[in-house]
Amino acid sequence: MAARAVAALAATVLFAVCGAVQAQGAPKKIDLADRIAKGQQIASQACAACHGADGNATGPANPKLAGQHADYLYKQLVNFVPKPGDKQAERVNAIMMGFASTLSDDDKRNVAAFYASQTKKPSAAKDKALVELGQQIYRGGIPGKQVPSCAGCHGPAGAGMPAQYPRLAGQWAEYTESQLVQFRGGQRMNSAQMTAISARLSDREIKAVADYVAGLR
Repeated sequence: MAARAVAALAATVLFAVCGAVQAQGAPKKIDLADRIAKGQQIASQACAACHGADGNATGPANPKLAGQHADYLYKQLVNFVPKPGDKQAERVNAIMMGFASTLSDDDKRNVAAFYASQTKKPSAAKDKALVELGQQIYRGGIPGKQVPSCAGCHGPAGAGMPAQYPRLAGQWAEYTESQLVQFRGGQRMNSAQMTAISARLSDREIKAVADYVAGLR
């Protein structure tokens, strides 16, 4: 009986130890509301001056971040900082590198979650002639140049695809244009796909697509 009692006690202790080890190794559950609150605190101190308190930048020099996919925003913050051993970041922007370099990985995810939770204020297309060309390219691409339709990745309404393709609808036309030009010129290097596509677009075609997506809802 004594031997059985000892064996039973040993088994109980073993199960308890295993359970504790599993609990320590289990992934930490993230409270989204807490992440958003922490992100808002950081954003209000470091980001609001350029991107607006709610992620709606007041001018086209800076992108609207409100409503953008959190995974995409996080990736951009990572890409602004050079990887160990690299002299240059995948996205070259001295101001953003300065900010992003001060953020921990968790800070980046918190800021991304906050802006993703906000509502983007729409922009509007301005040039009717350009909009028609932009719509054609966005929906059908340019077969003769091997340019695929933008809608194939970013969706018919510009909603994008979380973790893969950004939301484009309602973004400043000037900002979208500047990013396509940077992809084409090699200043922005964090999407081989966009680098290849933009290299086949003329200035007018880039401007047309940018103007069209500004008016998407």
